[in-house]
Amino acid sequence: MAPPPPLTTISLRTPLGPLLFLRPSSCKQSAISASCSSSSRACRGAAGVRCSAANKPSPPTTPGNEVSSASMAKIRSEVLSPFRSVRMFFYLAFTASAGLGALIALTQLIPAMSGRGVAGGGAVETLKGLGIDVAAASTFAFLYWRESKAKDAQVAKLTREENLSRLRVRVAAAGAGEGRSPVPLGELRGTARLVIVAGPGEFVTESFRRSKPFLKELMERGVLVVPFSTDGNSPDLQFDEADEEEDDGGEAGKMKRRIWQLTPVYITEWAKWLDDQKKLANVPPDSPVYLSLRLDGRVRGSGVGYPPWQAFVAQLPPVKGMWSGLLDGMDGRVL
Repeated sequence: MAPPPPLTTISLRTPLGPLLFLRPSSCKQSAISASCSSSSRACRGAAGVRCSAANKPSPPTTPGNEVSSASMAKIRSEVLSPFRSVRMFFYLAFTASAGLGALIALTQLIPAMSGRGVAGGGAVETLKGLGIDVAAASTFAFLYWRESKAKDAQVAKLTREENLSRLRVRVAAAGAGEGRSPVPLGELRGTARLVIVAGPGEFVTESFRRSKPFLKELMERGVLVVPFSTDGNSPDLQFDEADEEEDDGGEAGKMKRRIWQLTPVYITEWAKWLDDQKKLANVPPDSPVYLSLRLDGRVRGSGVGYPPWQAFVAQLPPVKGMWSGLLDGMDGRVL
């Protein structure tokens, strides 16, 4: 029997991505991997290879499996303004009708003014009708343009919110290494009011220190903080001994600590989204900022500097109790 062919190098390719080059130090031999492709003959009966990559970009959206941010924003725009499309249809129809009337009046006015058509009195009436048609066409065209501009602005804002909802965070867990698997912010809609604190590590640490007197009230209002350090320095988010003594302990104490246990992952995507927001708001790129989100994921407030924790406590209603269902929408106006 002829000896088996020598083992060749296997190239791993993702369905929608380029060739992956993995460092040998990050790979370990294991049992036969069940994830080997059935079409790869070299994987059959051979030892599999398990590799890991930290902080890699999120996988691209597969067509047909997930709705794009722009499409979802258009759907949400239709839900928020259900009669806008009807108004735009009628504005366009009235503009076309008035324009057609103005064209007919113009064809009648030209021979009348040259003396080959109707008498002078008829020319005056035709001219009057032409003015009415032109005014009507201009009015409805302006209304259509204004409605279209408002729709584009709303879709652009909702697209940014959809892009934000797809950014991922990891919920830190004590004694669990890196914590749980990353989840998109969209999965927290309806359960938490997120506050994004973005700036240098010292700014995030000071924001954490200023929130300590209000942790219990913020917990009752379903506030969760996403600290994003823009300079690469890890902020100090630890409770000291004085906080431990003042803390009421038990489950309530654990819940107060969970307010600051969300960690952004895929930092490049967070930085890109934040830079785009600063450009739209004409904010310098190095300015520390905060963003406050409603329960439905829409932005309710933002600003440069430290988050106003005391104002959040005064403005936001609790998420539990007999009034929680009625006050869920009282998060403030959206930006």
